[in-house]
Amino acid sequence: MPVKHPAPGDLEPIERASRDELQALQLKRLQWTLQHAYDQVPHYRQAFDAKGVHPSDCKTLADLAKFPFTAKADLRANYPFGLFAVPRDQIVRIHASSGTTGKPTVVGYTQGDIDRWADLVARSIRAAGGRRGDMVHVSYGYGLFTGGLGAHYGAERLGCTVIPMSGGQTEKQVQLIEDFKPDIIMVTPSYMQVIVEEFRRQGKDPSAMSVKVGIFGAEPWTEEMRRDIERSAGIEAVDIYGLSEVMGPGVASECVETKDGPVIWEDHFYPEIIDPHTGEVLPDGSEGELVFTTLTKEALPVIRYRTRDLTRLLPPTARSMRRMGKIVGRSDDMLIIRGVNLFPTQIEEMVLQQGQLSGHYQLVVSRDGHLDEVLVRCEIQPAFASSDRAAPARELQHRIKTLIGVSTRVEVLDPDGIERSLGKARRVIDTRPK
Repeated sequence: MPVKHPAPGDLEPIERASRDELQALQLKRLQWTLQHAYDQVPHYRQAFDAKGVHPSDCKTLADLAKFPFTAKADLRANYPFGLFAVPRDQIVRIHASSGTTGKPTVVGYTQGDIDRWADLVARSIRAAGGRRGDMVHVSYGYGLFTGGLGAHYGAERLGCTVIPMSGGQTEKQVQLIEDFKPDIIMVTPSYMQVIVEEFRRQGKDPSAMSVKVGIFGAEPWTEEMRRDIERSAGIEAVDIYGLSEVMGPGVASECVETKDGPVIWEDHFYPEIIDPHTGEVLPDGSEGELVFTTLTKEALPVIRYRTRDLTRLLPPTARSMRRMGKIVGRSDDMLIIRGVNLFPTQIEEMVLQQGQLSGHYQLVVSRDGHLDEVLVRCEIQPAFASSDRAAPARELQHRIKTLIGVSTRVEVLDPDGIERSLGKARRVIDTRPK
């Protein structure tokens, strides 16, 4: 299947709208959302009142900066249903995040919310080159996690044939890819690497698979990983972005013809970039923390939700809406090692740049006395399994020290020496005392 680039007639009118048309729609929907949240959610009424703002104060899009932020802690404090803006009997679906600490964050959807979510994931798959009749292999996890069902409903909405495989059972993933010959796979990028490895383990060429497009999300990944997957699997790799608190997958998605950052579907989500320390709104192009306000959600409107993802807002290219840059890290999983800020994605890029190493790695953070230590665990490629590992270890250690400024230890393990993830990869093991 050649990748299908869209003709203008394939696009929704809003995807070609002028900036003025888009902003007029955004303002109308933003004013409705603020009033809806204020009228129906006690938390938002109290938060707005405490800050001295009222929905009627929103006369322009810039006025959104007057309103308070929402954080994950607010969702946990109102667990389970305290932020719902409709009666419980109008909720047709509940999802929840798998939080690492405390209670999970719970999100609810009306039937209208589910329909809009399906529409946006369908739009995202179409932007990636998918069309009615394509077969989509969904390897995101199903259940309370939004990935599997979000991808599933969107693919069906587009008119695709869905294989609801979910994660895990890697040998069966390969078998079904070979037998059913899907056109598209939707999965985390790290698990796609595992699938590629399984093809090779079985003595098969992963680049010969039927899949032509991979729609990858649920974790940050680098341009190096994109090139690695495209080269090894022989596919186009595009980025889809989402988070359960805002909707799920499909908040933003890349266009296959440009692959220059996910387009934010701004007719449904209003993005801001803020200074993570001061909360000040930054101009487009500045790196900072991504903040979203939903514009059409009924069950769980969120006002200025702090995603903790660090990125930039970029000008429109393939669509009329702004794009987001690659996520460079998170403001809450940034590691501070002896005064130096370090993001796992920085290490990932360096690991993938060394031809003898595979793309699998872990950072083990510990404390020796009063000093934090970092051990970088990575794997040798099978083709170099019998070669000296001290040299690539020294080279990686040197690059990390030179480019990031952190002294680390590097351990190069056998192929498959790092435990494989069936979903999001566990990149950081932090053993420091809390």
